[in-house]
Amino acid sequence: MRLLLDESVPARLYRALPNHQVSNAVREGWAGVKNGKLLALAAVSFDAFITVDKNLPFQQNLATLPIALVVLDSHSNELHALLPLVPALERALESLVPRGYVVVRAEA
Repeated sequence: MRLLLDESVPARLYRALPNHQVSNAVREGWAGVKNGKLLALAAVSFDAFITVDKNLPFQQNLATLPIALVVLDSHSNELHALLPLVPALERALESLVPRGYVVVRAEA
């Protein structure tokens, strides 16, 4: 799956997702682009947008999103806090559909 990491997600998270094609907003030249436009740009080349911005689903009309959205729900956006979410993220990606939305939390 082709994944785009939001600026708020550490770029090094790509190392934990070796079965996917992963890029980030900065690498794509989209640093500072606002969410609505960023999602539209990402939809051209990516299957899912991964963010830690828990407000994003409330700021966008999910029914019209041009790309699937994954929110990583963690106490921090630092890499060490996000790595434990990777197994749940992988499972979520298996069933994610275009224009879908999922929140990924730590396993209990």
